[in-house]
Amino acid sequence: MKKQIERNGIQNKAAAPKERMANLELLRCVAMMMVAALHFLGKGGLLPDLTGSNLGSAGLAAWLLESFCIVAVDVYMFISGYFLTTSSFKLSRLLQLWLQIWSYSVVFGLLGAFTGVLREAAFDTHYLLTLLFPVTMEHYWFMTAYVFLYLLLPLAGIAVKKMTKRQLQLTIVLLLVFFCIGKSVLPVIFEKDAQGYDCLWYLCVFLTAACVRRFGAPFLEKKGRGLLLYAGSCLMIFAGTLLLRLVYLRTGRLEARLGMCMEYNHILPYLAAIGLFGAFARLRIQGKFAAIVNRVAPYTLGVYLLHENLGLRYSWQKWLGAERLAAVAAGGGNGFGAVGSLLLGTAAAVAVVFVCGILADMVRKWIFDRGHGIMLKVGPYRKLMEKIEKADAMFR
Repeated sequence: MKKQIERNGIQNKAAAPKERMANLELLRCVAMMMVAALHFLGKGGLLPDLTGSNLGSAGLAAWLLESFCIVAVDVYMFISGYFLTTSSFKLSRLLQLWLQIWSYSVVFGLLGAFTGVLREAAFDTHYLLTLLFPVTMEHYWFMTAYVFLYLLLPLAGIAVKKMTKRQLQLTIVLLLVFFCIGKSVLPVIFEKDAQGYDCLWYLCVFLTAACVRRFGAPFLEKKGRGLLLYAGSCLMIFAGTLLLRLVYLRTGRLEARLGMCMEYNHILPYLAAIGLFGAFARLRIQGKFAAIVNRVAPYTLGVYLLHENLGLRYSWQKWLGAERLAAVAAGGGNGFGAVGSLLLGTAAAVAVVFVCGILADMVRKWIFDRGHGIMLKVGPYRKLMEKIEKADAMFR
């Protein structure tokens, strides 16, 4: 059984920790494209109000696409947790991550403000503080959650490696009961429910990924189960949303919970993320395509940091034709033409955002590498790097 799981790529590949797994790197790229799609649909005004009497075929298509993409954030964190499980905390990695976030925050935040691109935000003291302190000011909420989770890695990583399978499984179940299952079955708003926009939820995802990495996932061993779990969960997200909408239209109640099935810490996106991960874990990607994927994947974070920057966050959708597509959806657009325009327009926008983000981060990486090489010739900087290396060694 264990050998079969190892062949499927779901078990720990400790023998080659530095070798990139092209199948999961491809999933990382797909997840980031899904994130861009979510932001194009939501911030571009392409999702008709669920309280409206007529969504139209284009509106239904938009919500269906939203249902299949809403797993993106959980998937991205699942991949990170899967690899972090066998990694040690590194101060150098934390600093590199912070500098990457800070550089995007300041550079593009100021560019957006000075060029007049900035929308939905005022250029004031709070805006400047958000640019200068992007993690603690939650410029990028996902990065705030990720950085805080990484800070917990010395504790969580060691705990995961010491726990037995049953201990880890019980811990995950208990966490899910409080942070996931309760809010998934009761259409009420819990005061402590952050809807998955916090570090605690991603600790749950991290532990799930750690369990899969250490002990395998028997359910996902059989071919097709992962894809079936993903597709089935996403269709249930869509159906559940329409059902809640129907209840609202007939009773006038549950308006605040119409989107509950699409919250990151709902059980359905959680299961869909596990299913999609399992489906990609079985893929075998080789040759030139694998090389391209492994080359591109490390820069995917730049896609997020670029298009979700406050200076650009509500502007790029307009540049890529969201207003035209939104007008069709808002008018109750029906027929294959309206649906086709929505899907093609969204796909084109996602492709542009993804390519621009990858190229931007390649340039950022080149600048950082050259700057680091030059600064190493400076004595104080070189000594600082030596101290950071010693700090890294403490956690190995």
